[in-house]
Amino acid sequence: MSYVDGFLIPLPKKNIKMYRRMAQLGKKTWMKHGALDYKECLADDISNPMGASLSTILKFKPGETAVFAYIVFKSRKHRDSVNKKVMSDPAMNDPQMMKKMPFDLKRMCYGGFQSIVEA
Repeated sequence: MSYVDGFLIPLPKKNIKMYRRMAQLGKKTWMKHGALDYKECLADDISNPMGASLSTILKFKPGETAVFAYIVFKSRKHRDSVNKKVMSDPAMNDPQMMKKMPFDLKRMCYGGFQSIVEA
């Protein structure tokens, strides 16, 4: 069974292009250091007749949408090893990148998940 880091991010629609560039760098870096899969997905249909909607959970501001992203690893130990390498990669330590984040980091939701069912 694999291990997954999952993210939900409220994103101003005006920042989609900037976010996509940042996500491409993320994909390249995580995959280079051993991630098994990397996906960044932009909300397309978030009207949900069951449960709470993403717009409610993420407390959307006007003009925002959502990103659902995940990175797949062999195990939590593998995730920790890959993430350590990613965080020390020069591409991820550009101070300008942190100043220009296309979303509010304080509103991002993140968690590590152990897979319990896989195809």
